[in-house]
Order: sequence, then structure tokens, then C-alpha cells
Amino acid sequence: MTPGPALLTRRRFLHTAAAGAAALGLAACAKDTGSAGAAPATGPLPTSVPPGTKLAIASGLGAQQLALELSGLDRGLPFTVTSWPNISAGPDVINAFRAKALDVGNNAGIPPIQAHYQGFGAKIVAVDLTRKPTYLFATRPGSDIRTVDDFAGHKPAFSQGQAQGVVLLRALAEAGIATKDVKLVPLTSNQFLTALQARQVDVAPLYLSQAPPYFDQYGRDGARQIDTDVVDLLNILWAPTSVLADDAKAAAVAAFVPVWAKGLVWVYEHPDEWIEKFYVGTQNLDAAAARKIVALSNKPLLPPSWDEAVAWEQETVGLLAKGGYVRSFDAEALFDRRFESLAAGAVPAGYRS
Repeated sequence: MTPGPALLTRRRFLHTAAAGAAALGLAACAKDTGSAGAAPATGPLPTSVPPGTKLAIASGLGAQQLALELSGLDRGLPFTVTSWPNISAGPDVINAFRAKALDVGNNAGIPPIQAHYQGFGAKIVAVDLTRKPTYLFATRPGSDIRTVDDFAGHKPAFSQGQAQGVVLLRALAEAGIATKDVKLVPLTSNQFLTALQARQVDVAPLYLSQAPPYFDQYGRDGARQIDTDVVDLLNILWAPTSVLADDAKAAAVAAFVPVWAKGLVWVYEHPDEWIEKFYVGTQNLDAAAARKIVALSNKPLLPPSWDEAVAWEQETVGLLAKGGYVRSFDAEALFDRRFESLAAGAVPAGYRS
């Protein structure tokens, strides 16, 4: 018997889907110099959305689309959403951007760093901060690992192009363990559970919502939960520079950011409806399991200033550069500050700090 469907926290509401292209393979791709070379827009942010403007917006497991439909927020969009692709893993989003199949993605902080390293031009246009850990480490059945200090000499699952990879690197750094002292197993995050079950890895970072079914099945066989205080701070919207250089699409993205922010708040404030319509209605979970997931949810935090987010990205760049996964660069290059005030301005004060 395999675990049930991936369980979603609020943070995953916009960016959970099966990962596709291998992150390490993407990092080795040739640079997309044409995309990176496109000059980022620096003038005033366009505010008028011309008739006929269209965007393709990522919606992991259909959650984004459903949330906007349930809340009625979709009725106020001044543009047409041509599709809501079920694309959210960082490598997949980058590939979709390259193929011009996606205009707006929702991810953690590492995919924009990977895109920059690959030479693909894209910018962060909205920021939601996550204060509580969204991941815990799970050991394979029968493992002797009991704390992060025990990771040395073992085989952790590692996804270079996804948030889980940085969570692992941060946990190792906090424990004073160098990456050379572990045997990193390159996988994409959708492979972590299978790799744990097959004992191909000793430990892997799982979403908090993935853990209950795994431990229900394998806890009796010695699988353990390893808690840390490592957070993955950023939940972001981002778009290719080619999209943001198009005045019509840039205006549409600017119109979408407040709707996205309000959608996060709506889901947080309507847990019972979200449980019924999303978790039970589309993910085939029972209500009791869904309530456990919702209890783990982070409250949305849409800051009026992105300074903390920029600093976090800079720290992450440094961590990845130290490991030889990227070259160091100024993380400010990842952000389009023209959008900075839009999400915070759309939500009540209690969701800004």
C-alpha cells in the first residue's frame, strides 16, 4: 500500500504539483542568453490592461483556480486566463517559461535563483513570508538517524532546484556538517517518498502535510521524524522578463498580484469551506485528515517592504555558491520592485506584519 495523495499546507496551495525535469540536469543546461539579455522594464508599472490581454497562470493541483472561483475573486480579473496549468515544481516552471507556455508561476525562493544561474531572465513580483517550518525530515524505515547531527555519513535526498534542497543545506549548515560529509542523492521532490520507502535514501525533507500518511505506514518499521527550526521563508509569484516587458501583460500581472494576495487570505479565513471543496472534494481526503493539514497552515504575511526577502535570497545565493551549485550574484536582480506594494496594499493590516 502506498501513501495517500500528497497533502497540502496553505503554503502549497499555489505551488504543489509533481516535479518533472531533474533539477541537476537543468542546472547543466546551456545558458538562455536571449532571455537573460532582455533588458528588464524600469519605467512606471503599466496600470491599464488592454482588452484581449491574456495570461497563463500556474495552479498546482487546481488549487489556485478553485480558490479564486470559490471566493469570487476570479470575477474581478480584467484579463483572460487562458489556462491554469498544473505546474509548480521549480524546474517545470522554468521549462514552461522557456516554452512560453506559462506567464506567471508560484514557487519558493530557489527557482528564481536557479533561473538566473541558467541565464533565464525572470523577476519576482509578489512575496508571502512563511514564519513556521513547512518541512520536516523523515528517515527511511529502520534508520539509526535521530537528529540532524546524525546526517553525517548518510544519504539525504537532495533537490538542487527546489526549496527542499535549500532546507537540507540550511539544516546541514546549522549542524556544522559540510556537504562533503554526506552522500547527497540527487532527486526531484516528487521522488522523495518512493526513495524513502525503497530505502534508496536515509533521510529526506517532506512537507509537513506529507508526513502523517508516511509515518502511519512506516512508523512501525522504524521511520522517524526529525524536527528542525529551518524555515523556507519565501512563497513568491514570478514572471519572465519578456512578460514584464510587454506593457499589456505587465499590467495584467499587476492586476493579478492583489487577487493572489486576497486568495491566500480567503483560504486562511475559510478553512471549513476549503476542507470540503478542495481537500475532500478534489483530493479525496477525509475531513479529519484535512483538518490536521489546515492546522499546520501558516498565516499569510504580505510585507510592504521586500528587504527581508531580498536578504533571505542573498543568504540563499551564498549558501548555494558555497556548495558550488551557483555563482554568487546580487539577489536584488531577482526582484521587480515596481510590484512591491501591490500585495500588501490588497490585504488587511493584520496580514502585512
